[in-house]
Formats: sequence, C-alpha cells, structure tokens
Amino acid sequence: MKKTPLHHTHNVLGAKMTDFGGWEMPVEYSSIIDEHHAVRNHCGLFDICHMGEILISGEKAAQSVQRLISNDLSKLEYGKVLYTPICSEEGGIIDDLLVYMLGEDSYLFVVNAANKIKDYEWIKDKAYPETKVEDLSDYYAMLALQGPESSNILKQLTDAELDKIDYYHFVEAEAAGVDMIISRTGYTGELGYELYFTAEKAEEIWQRLIKVGEEYKLLPAGLGARNTLRLEKGYALYGNDIDESTNPIEAGLGWTVDLDGDDFIGRESLLKIKENCCSRRLKGFIITGRGMARHGYEIYADSQKIGRVTSGSYSPSLKKSIAMGYLAEEYTEAGSKINIKIRDRFVEAEVVELPFL
Repeated sequence: MKKTPLHHTHNVLGAKMTDFGGWEMPVEYSSIIDEHHAVRNHCGLFDICHMGEILISGEKAAQSVQRLISNDLSKLEYGKVLYTPICSEEGGIIDDLLVYMLGEDSYLFVVNAANKIKDYEWIKDKAYPETKVEDLSDYYAMLALQGPESSNILKQLTDAELDKIDYYHFVEAEAAGVDMIISRTGYTGELGYELYFTAEKAEEIWQRLIKVGEEYKLLPAGLGARNTLRLEKGYALYGNDIDESTNPIEAGLGWTVDLDGDDFIGRESLLKIKENCCSRRLKGFIITGRGMARHGYEIYADSQKIGRVTSGSYSPSLKKSIAMGYLAEEYTEAGSKINIKIRDRFVEAEVVELPFL
C-alpha cells in the first residue's frame, strides 16, 4: 500500500490503519464518535495527502478544462473553486473533483485518490494537444482543518485575512512559514480549510496545527469520522454513491451540469438522460427499525426490490442510523416508507430530504 508523508505520525499516535484505495490511511485515533463530535463542535485535522492533484496549463488550457467538466467554467476566476463531475461519453461519472483557477491558463484538478491514475490518463487523452497536463500528486501534501474553531486555529499561523475568504474560494499565502494554498472548502459541512503545500513540509505543518489547536480542543481525525460527517450532510462518496454506472442527474448533482453552455464530453448523452430522467434517484433515509443499513443492502417496498443502499452509518449527531441509496422514482418522496433487507429480515426506514443535518 502507498503511504502519505504523515504515515509515521499516524503510527506514533496509535491510529487504527486501513487500506483505502490502495493507501494505508488512519480510520480513527481515539474513536470515530469523539472525532466526529470534535469536528462538529470544535475542530478536527485530517490527513488527505492521498488525494490527487493534476495541473492543466498552457495553450488552450481553458478550452481543455471546459471540454472535460460538466459544470460551467465561466463561473471561475482567480481565487475561486468549482465542484464538478467529469463524465464519460455515455454520461457516467468518471470522477467528482475540485477545479482551482490558479491563473488565466492554469487550472488545478483535485481528484479522488483511487481515481488518480484513471483520471490522469483520461485528462491527458481528452485535453487539446497544445495543453500541458501534469500529475503533481507527489509534489503536494494536503490537510483538512475542519470545524467551528478552524479559523481561530489557523489565524495563529497566518496573516492571511481568513474572514474574507468566501466558501469555495482560496488564497495563496504563507502559514507557519510555508507558502500554500488556503482553500475554504471541505467535506464535513463545517467551517474549514483545505491546505496545499509541498510534501516535505507535511509533518511540520501537522505538528504546528496540533500544538496551536490544543487550546481549541483540536483532535486528529480519521476516515471513519470523515465518512459519518459527509454522510450527515448528504455528500456523495465516489465508489459508493456515484461511479461510471451513475449519472449526475439521478445522483442529485444536476446543478453541476451546464447543458446550456459550451460543449463537453458526455453532454449529448446527458441531454437525453435529462429528457427521460429518472427511473431512480439517490435519496436519503433514516432507519426507524432496529438495524444498520450498509453498502450493498437491498431496499424493498410493496414486496418488490426498489433499490440498493450505497452508503450507511450511525449518525453521532442525530443518534440514528442513516443511509443513502438509489430508489425507484415512485418511492423517492419524503415520508415514503421502505424496508432494508438486513441479512434475513426486513427493517423499516423512511425517506427524508437531504441533508440529514
């Protein structure tokens, strides 16, 4: 398995490690519930160095990016971040990613770790020949500082005007003596920042944040808490809730698809999909019976199978079992009663509007 620059630090902290997309990553340090509550109420620090960074630059960079993404690139200017899928010709989601406009002809794609090689090859193949495509994943380290106290912690290490960074915006500034991208983004639904800097500085920055954060009850947090936090907010996880067999319309990501603007790969298929959509949709539901819905469990209603669970977990904030999954269209209205097949029994659940929290 691959290791991030913070692998030794995680072992020193006694983290429980797991294989995540070919990377050995921390699941938890203290407990998933403690780390979850720390992020909701104080702050958590996540190692996300496993994410991929791909730079698209030079001649026709903007045209290449717009050809690749389904969202509208004209929304971007320097200092802004765009969330978007990249789709296959058939409209399936190859990946969901962030696009940073670093300059007039310079765009940074931040992609999911397990998709990095696939994405790089796809981008390189589909970009215009004049455009330069570089995999900078080994160059960058990436940390996520998430929670209500994240600004107070980061202010101790930087002169950047954090209060002026709007959601899905970034600045290039110095923090803890290191040049970095400070991005007002995250995967938890809380106030937070994602920090990009050279990989050799990873342990130094991690330790500085942990030290400053003691006063603010900062905890290192692992993939377990990251999962429960994102699920409470109804954020899709690639490989679970979305993949190449799903399209952005049925996945509730229609707002990331600009069918009225410039052409992009998959546009024609998505136009047809939208006209006839959808026989199923990704929805959230709360388990009202006794049990926990897990990825892959079948969903039933009126004695018929109507879907499958894509993500499920206990919600530490709600103290309930929550889940998402694709449901047949006629059962997607909030309040609809469904049943989850857990082993040899059926457990009641109720469809709700996302986010859960």
